[in-house]
Amino acid sequence: MAETSETGQAEQQDRGPARPLPAAEAPFHAIGLARRLLRSTRSGALATLDAADGTPFASLVTIATDADGTPLMLLSRLSAHTRNLAADPRCSLLFSQGGKGDPLAHSRLTVAGRAERTDAPRARERFLARHPKAALYADFPDFGYFALEPASGHLNGGFAKAATLTRDELLLDLSGCEGVVARERGAVEHMNADHLDALSLYAATEGEGSWRLTGLDPEGMDLVAGERTARILYPEPVREMGALRQALVAMAAKAREAAAGT
Repeated sequence: MAETSETGQAEQQDRGPARPLPAAEAPFHAIGLARRLLRSTRSGALATLDAADGTPFASLVTIATDADGTPLMLLSRLSAHTRNLAADPRCSLLFSQGGKGDPLAHSRLTVAGRAERTDAPRARERFLARHPKAALYADFPDFGYFALEPASGHLNGGFAKAATLTRDELLLDLSGCEGVVARERGAVEHMNADHLDALSLYAATEGEGSWRLTGLDPEGMDLVAGERTARILYPEPVREMGALRQALVAMAAKAREAAAGT
């Protein structure tokens, strides 16, 4: 028995350590899973470098995303992580929704890059749509919005499922989609005011609840119900508002048919 064990260990050493594959070569839909984690995770661990001695420093932050998936944070300059970013913007964010059972059996994503202050109005709109209670302190003078420009991503989809991602695999290309991005907020407000029934249909697979829309982009929509989130993809990406309306109508009709058949 000891000989067999030693042989197995030797074979493992010969193969070398398992390395994550590039997302395009992974035997699972790594890009789709990574983007879902980006869009549906509301808080995560922010790792910065201590401004005094460079020691890694991890803290908990709330997260939203821009239209292309760029992570957004609302940070106070009184916080240690904000002071660290001012000295060195290099950082990483861990996205993990967790679940029942072994925490390591659930998907998680680490995005590495540089976080910089942004005054873009859309950063505020999208963050507060995702975290409405943050409006209580968002305008305090010590708070500001930060965008993490990704350089790379490392996805662990559970045991034996790992992949690396480039910036372009993490983020959406918004070229030609300017109309959708510009009119997003009006569309979100319209859906939440007049079409809550449709939102419940879109999120039917996520369970019952008072679902509301927080964001629309060319690839899909983001919804919340209490502390739960849902990322719903369109049948095909859209590049203009007419195609978006058609997709939403078709999705609602399909969901009603499915509900009627149960």
